[in-house]
Amino acid sequence: MSKADIFADDKEYVANTYARYNIALSSGNGSKLTDINGKEYIDCATGIGVNIFGINDEEWKRAVVAQIDKIQHVCNLYYSEPQAELAKALCVKTGAKKVFFANSGAEANECAIKTARKYSHDKYGEGRYEIITLKNSFHGRTIATLSATGQDAFHKNFGPFLEGFRYAEANMPSVLANYTDKTCAVMLETIQGESGVLDLDGEFLKNLEKFAKERDILLIIDEVQTGNGRTGYLYSYEAFGLHPDIVTTAKGLGGGLPIGACMLFEKCGKTLTFGDHGSTFGGNPVACAGALSIINRIDNALLLEVQGKGAYFKENLLKIKHVDNVSGMGLMIGISTNKPPREIAEKCIQKGLIVLTAHNNVRLLPPLNIKKSEIDEALKILNEVISQ
Repeated sequence: MSKADIFADDKEYVANTYARYNIALSSGNGSKLTDINGKEYIDCATGIGVNIFGINDEEWKRAVVAQIDKIQHVCNLYYSEPQAELAKALCVKTGAKKVFFANSGAEANECAIKTARKYSHDKYGEGRYEIITLKNSFHGRTIATLSATGQDAFHKNFGPFLEGFRYAEANMPSVLANYTDKTCAVMLETIQGESGVLDLDGEFLKNLEKFAKERDILLIIDEVQTGNGRTGYLYSYEAFGLHPDIVTTAKGLGGGLPIGACMLFEKCGKTLTFGDHGSTFGGNPVACAGALSIINRIDNALLLEVQGKGAYFKENLLKIKHVDNVSGMGLMIGISTNKPPREIAEKCIQKGLIVLTAHNNVRLLPPLNIKKSEIDEALKILNEVISQ
């Protein structure tokens, strides 16, 4: 198909829910993507943080193909080797006691919400079900996770929303003002990716954890975007010395296939029992085989490399004219500038670089194994576009 044919069919038959850029991608290798006309681009988006080891990653492909050659799907009425192996790997690496597998970050967060409410119901009875989330948060697009999301822009047209969520500013006075005897959990991202890569204050996070532990309020950390090595830590909460009760993740875990995971730690490892939750495709053996090849390669050497690459990006981005601030950790980077982010993204595409936007910022989520030469080329294009 030609580019024009793809555009025409998309506009005719696909729901109009995305503000697409004028590009149709068809192939790639590593940190390079190729469009339908053969033009090459440096990928600093990775499908919004999904293709964590880039395009056509050989080890991931081998794991996926080997599993496809055996069996493509096993429902959760039966045992599956890849699912059991992946659950074990996640528990060993994090200290979690149990894992529930879903198909996306939103579904993983749904599981976290249900688990928190059931934990509190089992221990304290009816009425203790509220979850405090933070303003500028983003937890998904289902009704429950939209209800948990602390952004008014997402709370239009789809009401009524699920009750039981209170939205606090990212400071302790606001959290205390929203705390009631109905509170069962707090839910947060350490870096608010969809709001522009907004960093939360480490002291606030530690104080919030102390507050929650003293009241037996579960601490839920949403690592859908920050997880799986993205920040230079396996999961970003480790950077702050936190000890969450529930951790959710997705995106980079699957390496390109849909998977979500809700990791349950000591307090709520036994909360979910037979019939409490389920998913037809959750823990699909092909997705789990791919995810296992990802998680097994995220070691200390790679994490240190990601930290170094992130520091190099930040140092050089701050030298660019009109860049006001650079936020984030590791290879999750937000660029604040006085230029419209959509315009920057479009001009970068014209020059052979794919970036993301988030609110008023440009966002970079390159592959963890991006080469220094590719970083330098990306910085060159960003400098040409932003400093004009």
